Amino acid sequence: MLSAIEIIIFTVIVIVVFIVAFILGITYRKKVSEREIQSAEEKAKRIINDSIKAAESKKREALLEAKEEIHKSRSEYEREVRERRAEFQKQERRLQQKEETLDKKSDTLEKKTETLTQKLTELEASYEEVAKLKRSHFEMLEKISGYTAEEAKAYLIKNLESEVTHEAAMKIKEIEARFKDEADQKAREYISIAIQRCAADHVTEATVSVVPLPNDEMKGRIIGREGRNIRAIETLTGVDLIIDDTPEAITLSSFDPVRREIARIAVEKLILDGRIHPARIEEMVEKAKKEVDATIKSEGERATFETGVHGLHPEVIKLLGRMRYRTSYGQNVLSHSIEVSHIAGLLAAELGVDTMAAKRAGLLHDLGKSIDHEVEGSHVTIGVDLARKYKESEEVIHAIHAHHGDVECKTVIACIVQASDTVSAARPGARRENIENYIKRLEKLEELTNSFEGVESSYAIQAGREIRIMVKPELISEDQMILLARDIAKKIENDLEYPGQIKVNLLRETKAIEYAK
Repeated sequence: MLSAIEIIIFTVIVIVVFIVAFILGITYRKKVSEREIQSAEEKAKRIINDSIKAAESKKREALLEAKEEIHKSRSEYEREVRERRAEFQKQERRLQQKEETLDKKSDTLEKKTETLTQKLTELEASYEEVAKLKRSHFEMLEKISGYTAEEAKAYLIKNLESEVTHEAAMKIKEIEARFKDEADQKAREYISIAIQRCAADHVTEATVSVVPLPNDEMKGRIIGREGRNIRAIETLTGVDLIIDDTPEAITLSSFDPVRREIARIAVEKLILDGRIHPARIEEMVEKAKKEVDATIKSEGERATFETGVHGLHPEVIKLLGRMRYRTSYGQNVLSHSIEVSHIAGLLAAELGVDTMAAKRAGLLHDLGKSIDHEVEGSHVTIGVDLARKYKESEEVIHAIHAHHGDVECKTVIACIVQASDTVSAARPGARRENIENYIKRLEKLEELTNSFEGVESSYAIQAGREIRIMVKPELISEDQMILLARDIAKKIENDLEYPGQIKVNLLRETKAIEYAK
């Protein structure tokens, strides 16, 4: 057993050993840390030196690139400056030549002005001499006749007025009667033959399209939540959707028949598909547009095939196809154009002129109606511009320009197209006219006729095909009636639009009334 002193001594020795070991460990750790710090400092210095070297290298490369770019830009700038300087020198030379030319012209004009001034002076002197001679002659005539110039004029006018009026009226009546008899006979023959040989159906089309629905529930689906579906359809097609109390049907309304047809096809596809939402609506509208474009092309080709008119520009064929969806007074414009082409060809064959040119002009005469909703101007002006744009012949262009009397017909084909257009439009059942426009047209016809001096009253009869006019016998003589009828007919032609022709029928009646008492 160890004594207490030995235990204490052993404990002290152990503590001393631990302290010494701790001190030695700290010392060793410090040396190791110093070595690591020194190593890290050396490594950091190497990295910094490498970075400095790399930065200097990149700096030198950037400077070299910048110098090259500056040199390149300077070369281009100098080249551009040289080119502009050369161009300026050319312009200066041209301007100098023009100035010299203008100076020469100015000198020539000055010489001509001096010559003209001299001639004007001579003319003025001659006019003064002529005026003096004229005055002396008038004075001599007045002394001989005993009348002044105004009295002589009044005397001659008074004596000749009745004779001239009578002779003019009789001459006009004689010429008109002779030519009218001959022209009426020939025109009846040609037109009757053409109409007999050309038979065409007519379909009246409305300005709105009605789409049938399988049930009334479909109306709510077409409208969509908060109206998003109907707004999408109207925005994409430009057509108004009218959804009212009509059972199992909705109405599409638009001034543009092509848009209306696209909207109709798209809505029908949506109803069949059943999935109605904005994305699907957009997809169906695109498909409908492609279908309508294909139909337009095929309809244009059909028109050229039916009429036998070939060699048309592809865009003209598309414009013809667009007329499939265009109506005028309820008459389908494409069917009307085909009919006019056939009638014009038949009339041309009867008259012995170019049949194909007449058919071509007849087919294209209403070409402007295909885009008259999109372009400003009358369909005649638009058609002339389109025909000229697509290199049609001047004969066809003139026929288009003259078919409504905008210009005077100068060729036989223009007259044929004008007559064929009238025959197709004025035949029974070809066109419809609503009652308001019909009444306004008749009222305007009577109002225009009553505006002439000497007209007592007038009545539009036979659906506006004849205007019967009562004249005042004390103001209008029988000879003057012929001239008045001609003036009224010209006024109606210039101021009114009407289908076919209007007969101007003047009546003059003198009554004497007395009462026996």
